[in-house]
Amino acid sequence: MSIRSSRRRTGSGAAALAIGASVLLAPTAVGVPRADPLPPRPPSSVSASLLHRSGTHVRARQGAPELPDDVSALSWLVADVRSGEVLAAHDAHRRLPPASTLKTLFALTTLPHLPGSSRHTVTEAELDEVADGSSVVGVSADHTYRAADLWRGVFLSSGNDAVHVLAEMNGGWEATAAQMQAKARVLGARDTTVVSPDGYDAEGQVSSAYDLAVFGRTGLADPAFAAYAATADARFPGGTHSDGSPTWTYGIENTNRLVTGEDGVGRYPGIVGVKNGYTSRAGYTLIAAARRGGRTLLVTVMNPQRGGGNAVYEEAWSLLDWGFAAAGHVDPVGSLLPPASSRTPRVAAARATAPDRPRTSTHAAYAVSAVVLVAAGLAGTAILRSRRSRRPDEPQARLP
Repeated sequence: MSIRSSRRRTGSGAAALAIGASVLLAPTAVGVPRADPLPPRPPSSVSASLLHRSGTHVRARQGAPELPDDVSALSWLVADVRSGEVLAAHDAHRRLPPASTLKTLFALTTLPHLPGSSRHTVTEAELDEVADGSSVVGVSADHTYRAADLWRGVFLSSGNDAVHVLAEMNGGWEATAAQMQAKARVLGARDTTVVSPDGYDAEGQVSSAYDLAVFGRTGLADPAFAAYAATADARFPGGTHSDGSPTWTYGIENTNRLVTGEDGVGRYPGIVGVKNGYTSRAGYTLIAAARRGGRTLLVTVMNPQRGGGNAVYEEAWSLLDWGFAAAGHVDPVGSLLPPASSRTPRVAAARATAPDRPRTSTHAAYAVSAVVLVAAGLAGTAILRSRRSRRPDEPQARLP
């Protein structure tokens, strides 16, 4: 049951050759290669459209706790990380500026290509592109940094300077934005438009509580991402040797107060990350995940309308508490798993990285052989043997 839901939203030989060729080249539904195992479809009991409707949605069973009444965010969501089931949500697909929570998508996209041991010497030009007023970790030009230090600068200090350097290592700012956009679509996150990979306010840049939850859940499945997201404090190089090792360091601390327990918020019990953000246009935004009793929940909170800078943490705290108390007492109102329609971009992206050669399954090949043999006799048999002897073993394409 939903609550507070409202409106929204030639001769015989030549003939034989022609028949054989046409059958061999015809596409078959069996044995079509896929670049990557696709995630399962959402449970049939979940309405794919429910979360696209405005309002608050929850399907409570008897004994379910009431949703917290102190949540003022324009959009929020509570989900189970393991199953991807959405337990409750409010305006989950409302498109809003994400601020630095978009750095989760940046990490999903580029972290696999930029392991911690990677090194890069920073130039003035890279730092000149950092917008005025950005949060920074303190990257300096003409210094060589290891990617691991830069990633800590991203996750802990939300350093836009570190994002710019990593993006340059990844092929450039615009290329990284395009990769992020493609990654979002593969994940089924269709509310997100990427303009500035660091999350800084930019015209047209939006995401949603739903999409941010998808990014957070996907990131937690990557051990490197999860480790960075859960780090409370670290040392950052103030100076470096040519190999990127520090000559001296200074302390940095995670700006996510549910992780550090700073400024009167308190560290949330079982917290495992993920990322917070703030800009004047986006307000305060947060993706937070916690583990309790073998269960991991994730919440997203976008732009609370009451309270000060701590409201986003307090509201996330209330939603996490509700989610753990509601375990077994609510049915899902949606799923973070990509819908069937997301298969198209995934296959298309795979074809862009691998030769587009048609292949048939073993069963389909034998069926084709029989047709060609009947139609073309020995000539058709020779054609088939020739094709089989030439068919290479194609490499399995992998998505980033």
